[in-house]
Amino acid sequence: MKRISVAIALALCVALPASAQLYKWVDSNGKVHYSDKPPPGNVKMQTLREPAHPPSAPAAGDAKGETKTDAGETKADTAKAGPKTLAEQEQAFRKRQAEAAKAQEEAAKKEAKARDRAENCKNAKAALAGLELGGRQSRINEKGERVFLSDQQISQETAKARQDVAEACK
Repeated sequence: MKRISVAIALALCVALPASAQLYKWVDSNGKVHYSDKPPPGNVKMQTLREPAHPPSAPAAGDAKGETKTDAGETKADTAKAGPKTLAEQEQAFRKRQAEAAKAQEEAAKKEAKARDRAENCKNAKAALAGLELGGRQSRINEKGERVFLSDQQISQETAKARQDVAEACK
């Protein structure tokens, strides 16, 4: 029983001062003071601890001083309606989860698309470099036979490869 009462007392001692603001100042006699209230007059002070929940200022541009919550309601609306029920909290949580999952999926799609573009650009540049390298160029026809390209065919394929690079590497 003694252990439980000591634990409760210790928990109260730790939890209570954690939410208050704490000030430190030196008076005219040189004595250091610590208080949860601001010092009197024009004494040099130092704030040691900010409050756990500072008062919030109204959003800029809002004439009535009302700010919007995540659900798009104003704080005045939620104050009139009272605290949210567990079902409403759960619904809001699931909505935020779904939005986050959707945003993550869209980011993954954009990343995959960027990787594909980079790969296509790399392949187009490699094909153009092979054609511009010079020498004999060959292709495999429908019968599976190797066919060497003429100079005119090489220049046509080089022009097409340059066009492919321009499109793939935008």
